[in-house]
Order: sequence, then C-alpha cells, then structure tokens
Amino acid sequence: MPTMYQTMSDEELTHALSELEALADKIRARKLSLDMARGKPSPEQVDLSRPMLSVLDADADLFDEGVDCSNYGCFEGIPSARRMGAHLLGCPADQVLALGSSSLLIEHDMLAMFWRKGSLGAMPWSEYAVANDGVRVKALCPSPGYDRHFAISADLGMENIVVPMGAEGPDMDEVEHLVASDASMKAIWCVPKYSNPVGITYSNDVVHRLATMKTAAPDFKILWDNAYCVHDLADAGDELANIFEVARSAGTEDRIVAFASTSKITFPGAGIAFIGASPAGIHEFAHYMQAGLISADKLNQLRHTRFLPDAEAMRAHMQRHAELLRPRFAAVERVLSEGLRGTNCARWTRPHGGYFVSLDGVPGSAKRIVELCATLGVRLTPAGATFPGGLDPQDTNIRIAPSYPTLEELHEALEVLVVAIKLVSAQIVLEERS
Repeated sequence: MPTMYQTMSDEELTHALSELEALADKIRARKLSLDMARGKPSPEQVDLSRPMLSVLDADADLFDEGVDCSNYGCFEGIPSARRMGAHLLGCPADQVLALGSSSLLIEHDMLAMFWRKGSLGAMPWSEYAVANDGVRVKALCPSPGYDRHFAISADLGMENIVVPMGAEGPDMDEVEHLVASDASMKAIWCVPKYSNPVGITYSNDVVHRLATMKTAAPDFKILWDNAYCVHDLADAGDELANIFEVARSAGTEDRIVAFASTSKITFPGAGIAFIGASPAGIHEFAHYMQAGLISADKLNQLRHTRFLPDAEAMRAHMQRHAELLRPRFAAVERVLSEGLRGTNCARWTRPHGGYFVSLDGVPGSAKRIVELCATLGVRLTPAGATFPGGLDPQDTNIRIAPSYPTLEELHEALEVLVVAIKLVSAQIVLEERS
C-alpha cells in the first residue's frame, strides 16, 4: 500500500515537507535529551526490589537446606536458587546451574566451550573448518533479533546466517532446510517468549519443529534464551510450550541449552543467572566451568530466594512490574497510532509482554530516522542493530525501548519519532521523483 506522500502531487508533497521541516526545527530548538536506546527497567521498577536488600542482616540464618551460603562450595547453586531456575526454564532443578549475575556471560562461556572443546564427544567447532576445507561453522540468527547474541557468535569466528522472523517465530521452513542440509549449521539463537525486539512468542508448532527437526550436525544446539519468561503485561500472558518436554519425548534433549536471569526481575546486573540443559549436558557444563569457578555468590542467591520464595511470590512481584510497564506500552500504541494514522509510513508490533516494540518504516528509512531523531534530541537503538553485523537488508527496522524514560519523556520522544518518520518518508518520495 502506498504511503500518504506517494499519493500527493508534487506541490502537495513540497508543502508537506516544508511544514515537517519547520516542525523539526522547532523541536531541535528545544534541545531535548531523551534516551530510548536500550531496554533498561525504570528506576520505579528497580525500587520494587529494594526490600530484598534488607532480607539478610548480621543476625540472619545463612544456611539454605544445609548449605552454608557464607563459605565456599556448592558450585551448582543453592537448592532454593536451582528451584527458582527450574521454574523459569521449565526443566528439573537438578538440570539447572544457578551461577553469577549475567546470563549473557554464561551464553558466551557455553559457546566458547563448544568452540574450544566440543560437546558430548563432538569435535570442537574451531576445528570444523580444518576438517572441512575451510568451511566456517554457522549460527542461525532469527532477525530482527538480539544484537548481543549475534555479537557472541561473531566474536568466536562463526558466520551468522539471517533467518526471517514471522508472526509465530523463525521461518521454520528455512530453518529446517538449512540445518538438515548443512553440517556446518551448529546453533540457532532463540528468544522464545516476547522475542527481542518483535515481541512475539514462539507458537507450539515452532517449538515442536525446533525440538524434533533433523539436523546434519549431530552436535547442533538450540540456544534458548528465555529472558522474558515471566514478563507478561497482562494477567493472561502468552503461553510458551515447554521445549524440554518436547525434546525429551523426541530424544533430542541434548540439543537444548536454556538461559534465564533475574536481571529484569530484581536488580539489573546484580541478580542470578541460570543455565538449564539435559542431564548429560549440565554435567559437562559444570565440569567445564568448575575449572574457573569455585562457587557463585550464594548470599545473593539466598537473598533472592527469600525475597521471592515461590512461584506465587514471583507472579505477584512481576504483576507490580507490569503495572509500571503497561502505561508505557499503551503510550507507544497511542502516540504512534494517532501520529501516523493514515500515512502508511510505518507498522509496528503490539506485544503482550517483554520490553520492546519493533517498528518498520519504509525501505531505506531506518538509518535516516534514527540519525534525524539524534539531531532532534532523542537517542534510539542504532538502525540495523537487530540484524547480524548491523546490516538490515531493507533498512527498515527500529527497536523502540519504552521502559526507562518517564511517561512524560516517553511521550515527548515518541512525538519526535513520529515527526522523523513522516519527514524521512516524505524526503524519500521526493528523492524518488527527482
């Protein structure tokens, strides 16, 4: 469908551009400084966890089911923390390691292990090219997706392969074709619930196909980053099928490596990170990681599990998060709908949870919109960041992160974004006619 500016006469287009440029000049004169670049919890959200800081004091019992949390030992994590991880990941507690604060660091460590040492008897991924005429190992990257995931596999020397994201998850016809026909395809990155940035939850069919698909590589890994597993905006959030249950029935549980953390549940960067895998996988990972870690911060684990002792406490805590996030997501929908109504200059997602809204402008517009917003005082995630190497082939996608600004700041930033989308869209039409 053509944009509003494509249907205008040359005279109408010139007039519309003049008005939009004048509006941009007025915004620029306000010298705004607004940030929607990354999905950080707001200060109000972080404050929800302040009571946790008082859970342990000098007189507190520092034992967790017989484990002394004030001393060395218990590499795998204290029992209550492993149960918390099991709740988040959907696998038994004895298949969970509760570690430090960063799930991203664990993901990096796991891929480094596959790269240097291999897994469950398979050759190290770093040796694959030597044994196969220089063919590099590859990671499938559903895109738009999470830039930090793509950076990990690229940093190790893997070739990132874009797979389109659809309404139900990755394009599984494409995924199945690639992994069945090419043994160099070693992994796929997944954010299965409220995916970053598109906000969709993988359908039951996608989860089943991922767990049961035929792979040319016997050591293929599904990197299942369930970062937003409890981050619903409404009481009835999306339901994600349990990939461990599906894989266990199919005999493919060794291919699942799952991650989660409390970073957007309690304190960002100061929580607990978890890894879950098959019994054989978790045994191997523990053996590898113990070479460099005696135990994680068990006092922090104890603090978290006493603050959030069970699923009901977790649910109530996340409902308080949702009460703060809902108005922000509602503001995105309202400002974009009202500001862009009838223009056909952009489309965007309407997620039921998570931290992001994914917006697509007209082809060739994203970088220009982000750059224009920067000159108008609004910082956005760099255009292209949601694709491997920052290369969005259509230059359309922009990730909107509404969580951190105040509601007033968010409204201002979104209004600037609307002006930038319209102005760039009109400029592109004029350039096409020249």
